[in-house]
Amino acid sequence: MQKPIIKTTADGSNTLYVPEIDESYHSTNGAVQESLHIFINDGFRQCKKETIKVLEIGFGTGLNAFLTLIEAEKENKSVIYTGLEFYPVETEEAVKLNYPELIEADKRAEFEALHRCEWNREVKISPDFTLIKLKVDFTKTEFSEKYDIIYFDAFSPEKQPEMWSEKIFEKLYLCAGENAILTTYCAKGIVRRALQSAGFVVERLPGPIGKREILRARKPIL
Repeated sequence: MQKPIIKTTADGSNTLYVPEIDESYHSTNGAVQESLHIFINDGFRQCKKETIKVLEIGFGTGLNAFLTLIEAEKENKSVIYTGLEFYPVETEEAVKLNYPELIEADKRAEFEALHRCEWNREVKISPDFTLIKLKVDFTKTEFSEKYDIIYFDAFSPEKQPEMWSEKIFEKLYLCAGENAILTTYCAKGIVRRALQSAGFVVERLPGPIGKREILRARKPIL
């Protein structure tokens, strides 16, 4: 992929724009407000466990991981965070993003550590947050771990249709622990039906600014 371009979204936070596919990593209505709404408010905060295993499909800019690190510290929870990314953002580009300055300026070192740490190994970023970044193609990778929360943050179905199929959600269903939560920004009917066919119980929720709805799915207790 071509080198992404840093752009500023409506809430003042940065995103990355990829000219090759004419797609941004976040909503232009606000990167931080979007991630907080979808992945923290409607995802992480809904899990009541003290130790939480998070799987992110699309590590990207590290924004979701950074917000989760901060939230884990606030809630005194321990997080083991696995982030998958087949096309990693270059480290020196990622650390230019302004998330710490807008969210918690004293966490700049932790944000940079998310990007500077090695791939494919477990790294303790803070006392409450352990990161495992995997440079893999999820469509061709099998997982034995069970996760409590899944952030599904791939590029849109129009740009990356292979990531939004029933087959992919069946793989995620197998990765999900009992009563696990999956959140995603895409509320298209085809995505909702694919999640349901895979076995998830799906609900539509109000979306962040600029988006009417999002989806949250749960793996039912059998």
